[in-house]
Amino acid sequence: MSREYVLKPYRPEVNLQIDYAQELNAQQLAAVTAPPGPALVIAGAGSGKTRTLTYRVAYLLEQGIPADRILLLTFTNKAAGEMMRRISDLLGQELRSLWGGTFHSIGARVLRLHADVVGYQKDFTILDRDDAQDLIKACVADAGIETKGTHFPKPAVLNEIFSLTANTHKTTEELVDGQFSYFSQFAAQIVDLAKRYTARKRSTNAMDFDDLLALWLKLLQDNAEVREHYQRRFQFILVDEYQDTNKLQSDLIDLLAAKHHNVTVVGDDAQSIYAWRGANFANILEFPKRYPGANVFKIETNYRSTPEILNLANAAIAANVNQFAKELAPARKSGVKPALVACQDAGQQSALIAQRVLELREEGVNLNQVAVLYRSHFHALELQLELTRQQIPFSITSGIRFFEQAHIKDATAYLKLVANPRDEISFKRLVQLLPGVAAKGADKLFHYFSKQMADGRSEMGKEQSSSSLPQLPSPNSHQLAAALQACAKAVPKKAAVAWAQFVATISQLEDPAVRKSASKMLRLVMDAGYDDYLKETYANYERRLEELQQLAEFAFQFGSVEEFLTQLALLTNVEAEDGNAAKDDAEKLKLSTIHQAKGLEFDAVFVIMLCDGMFPSTRSMESSEGEEEERRLFYVAVTRAKNELYLTYPLIRGGFGNSGSDMFQSPSRFLSEIPKHLVNEWNLR
Repeated sequence: MSREYVLKPYRPEVNLQIDYAQELNAQQLAAVTAPPGPALVIAGAGSGKTRTLTYRVAYLLEQGIPADRILLLTFTNKAAGEMMRRISDLLGQELRSLWGGTFHSIGARVLRLHADVVGYQKDFTILDRDDAQDLIKACVADAGIETKGTHFPKPAVLNEIFSLTANTHKTTEELVDGQFSYFSQFAAQIVDLAKRYTARKRSTNAMDFDDLLALWLKLLQDNAEVREHYQRRFQFILVDEYQDTNKLQSDLIDLLAAKHHNVTVVGDDAQSIYAWRGANFANILEFPKRYPGANVFKIETNYRSTPEILNLANAAIAANVNQFAKELAPARKSGVKPALVACQDAGQQSALIAQRVLELREEGVNLNQVAVLYRSHFHALELQLELTRQQIPFSITSGIRFFEQAHIKDATAYLKLVANPRDEISFKRLVQLLPGVAAKGADKLFHYFSKQMADGRSEMGKEQSSSSLPQLPSPNSHQLAAALQACAKAVPKKAAVAWAQFVATISQLEDPAVRKSASKMLRLVMDAGYDDYLKETYANYERRLEELQQLAEFAFQFGSVEEFLTQLALLTNVEAEDGNAAKDDAEKLKLSTIHQAKGLEFDAVFVIMLCDGMFPSTRSMESSEGEEEERRLFYVAVTRAKNELYLTYPLIRGGFGNSGSDMFQSPSRFLSEIPKHLVNEWNLR
């Protein structure tokens, strides 16, 4: 291994007088003051990872390394800003010459300097997601691909395929054959579109976000002069959250570090939870193999959680085979044992959480410091109802709010239209799902449809006597479908087949045996072709379909369609108010998916729906790799808790399956891996 770089006397840009031994614990100090060469820093949850990185930068500067010879790579703008702020605070000044930022921002900076080498001009445009999809749509039109009635992937899905191709170094054919096998009949056309899209970007002097990394790597691989320049320049490379890097990012780091080998990567293999978006767990696991002789530092002192929570966390991750073994050690005093709570059903689970949250508030715990974490959006549906009933304020930090997601609004629009044929918004939403129908066309169709409803006529009704004009449709009639059928001649030709299916679906939904159950109506919507729409429209269609299936289970508890829709409206309105949570200081219980909660901490944490098939998910249990990632996700969840941790699961899920019968649940296999003496078991029966 090359050890060409030797520290030389250099007048530092800053005069520091940091007592590193005083500021850092022994494990942090070892990583911060490591000699030149490759280093892997396994920083456990709550162990001061950011502190270690910032002090490492300061230490390098004190050793005489010029700031512009240091490259610091992070994943998000927020993390980059926080890291640079901490470094400035530590040094007492800004270091503008330090190359620090996200992978994409550094890639853009390099490509602006060398765009001509990769066939671009330096004033290239960077496409956002919508821009990229518009360009892909233009490529589809140029290729003359007939998408009508073929379930050909929409631009958003094609964009995801092209993005994964770049970030995983797989070919388009490999991705279509594997992850997107339901598009295999279109493989040749998708491959052709990938080439057209690349050419179109180049001809319009535009790059998408993936190009900022892919072309940066290509620049280094294909141009020896540029490659050697940056290999010489970046004498020390530091990478944050290394467990989340994909194949493309890992290759970039390895190529940049090929001369000096002074690369320090910091991360926690036990918190690698993004394989579904291309993160390559092998990058951190195999770092010592790619860099023989690399120093491996473990930072295991946890400043966040009580010993009792850490004991459980250590037990929770122990079953994973592929990992760097470590033991989180507490820096805090003892607290209460985590609680393991078996509940009769989701309703009792929700009531328990609501009650305990109110007790915590009375004990002086700010609601903003209490979180309910879950594997998937739909796991918190019953809880949202209970919190609304008890008027406990809550906010949802799980990305887009569950009931405001497009596929949820699409499916419930069917129910709304059947329940209220005058619902203009639902009508227009549904008809715009059809090919060739945009906003203007939907408006015309609604006016035509309204006339049919008002006149009480349809193609079938015209043959009846004028004295038998129908009244507005009752819940048990098929008059809504008849009125829609009468609109067929006003529908664009390319939507004719889809319109016939739409009419047939509405007719089935109006059937008295279906109309009385929101759960049956939702299942019929999925079976009537909406699942095909999901496939062609969303890259993550399986997750969306699962959410709709779970929404159907959730809906079974309601006595009528109207009651179900009323509760949905109430929940949606509550969530909409919570969308402005950042603008006020009001206390609100935090509801979040675990993925969204990574990096956060709370005084008290509830991890809910810990049942096999829910957490871990059914799909993840099909492979050992999937199960290990779910176990890491569970580890992330429990290590968010500072003082109190509650693990809950229902014994029964009500309204399960097409029969609507109750189904017994098996506690999550992760719970059986935790020794009983580490938890307090609550018996609510």
